[in-house]
Amino acid sequence: MTNTKKAAGLRRVNDPPILILTSLASGPKHGHWLAKDIEAFAGVKLGPGALYGAITRLEERGLIEPLDSHDRRRPYHITEMGAKALAESIAEMRQIAEVGTARLGLSLGSVS
Repeated sequence: MTNTKKAAGLRRVNDPPILILTSLASGPKHGHWLAKDIEAFAGVKLGPGALYGAITRLEERGLIEPLDSHDRRRPYHITEMGAKALAESIAEMRQIAEVGTARLGLSLGSVS
């Protein structure tokens, strides 16, 4: 099993690591802006424990890295390995969505 495969153990759409990686895919952010962005695009409000716990785990796994900061806020950015793990997770979610919509006789655009 490669590091990317281990990292791709991200499954649920509302899983904090997937939400954080998705947010960081658009550029570096510190914790407060990560939480605001995630709430805006996913409608999920992460509490500080869930947010910073997931940040710590993602950093330990090499999926995100902190950037230098001139104040107390620490911005993070997604690493190449993090981008690969996110892409794999999105592909897995897309495959499940395609199978589910086909079995329901729907098209992906008509799910409500």
